[in-house]
Amino acid sequence: MVAIANPQAIPQTDERPSEETERQSGQSAGIAKLAHLHAEAEETARLANLLGRSLYAAIALPALALLTLALVNSAQLAQPLIWCGFVAAAAVAMLRAYFQTIGRPFERAALRSFAADMSAILMFAGFAWGAGAFLALPAGSGVASAILFAAVPGIAVAALLREREAVFLFLAPIATLTSFASVLRPFADGPLSAALILIACGLIAGAAALRARRGAGFNRPAMLPLP
Repeated sequence: MVAIANPQAIPQTDERPSEETERQSGQSAGIAKLAHLHAEAEETARLANLLGRSLYAAIALPALALLTLALVNSAQLAQPLIWCGFVAAAAVAMLRAYFQTIGRPFERAALRSFAADMSAILMFAGFAWGAGAFLALPAGSGVASAILFAAVPGIAVAALLREREAVFLFLAPIATLTSFASVLRPFADGPLSAALILIACGLIAGAAALRARRGAGFNRPAMLPLP
């Protein structure tokens, strides 16, 4: 006769712990994937907003330059026109980047490329605007004129683009060149003008950073670093 083995003597393998581990691992992977998709969607929406707002910035800069020329009494016309050409070149670069990307407003690769281009364009625009302190503003300009010249375009860019890095990239060269012009040209009360210009630009940049931290209208930075 064939002996029947005792079922209790056969070792039993409990597969429930491994199944539970696999289930938890699958849930973790699913949550991670959802978080990744959410981050991609958030970045795409943020960059798409930057793309749409850049059109207004491209229009605002030449308009502010023309307004500056209308308000400034300059004996020379050639140098202010050269400055307007610099500002117009920055605006054209923004428009070119905008129209190259607007046909693909929700493609992350195109939007990231646009954000990188905007970083370089905004820095160039800051130098172009700051050159106006030497080319457009007459020597002996008052303290208020110098401060407004540096602060107003920074406020406009902050309000239109709503990006902290945009404000920093644009304001840094403006503050540097305008403060130098205050002393070198010089403007009225040159050292005082230079100090107040740096303070005003610093306040604008600080307000942008504070607003970014609080999340009031500024999401996480969309601007990409310069290569």
